[in-house]
Amino acid sequence: MNPGDAVWGGLILAGAAVETYALRSARQEATLSAATRRWFRVHTKAGKVLFVVGWVGFSAWWVHHVIA
Repeated sequence: MNPGDAVWGGLILAGAAVETYALRSARQEATLSAATRRWFRVHTKAGKVLFVVGWVGFSAWWVHHVIA
C-alpha cells in the first residue's frame, strides 16, 4: 500500500459516509444522485445529453485506462 491508496481510500470512505448520512437523515436533496441531477441540469434535454455523453466518455476512458 502506498500513500495514494490511503488518499483514494479516504476519499471513497468520506463520500460513502456523506451519502449514508443523506440517505439515513431523509435528506434526499443531499445525495450524490440529486447533486448530479442539479449539476448537469438533467431536467433539460441539453443537460441529459451532456450527462450521457460525459458518462459514456468517462466510462470508455476509465476502462481503457485500467486495462491498458
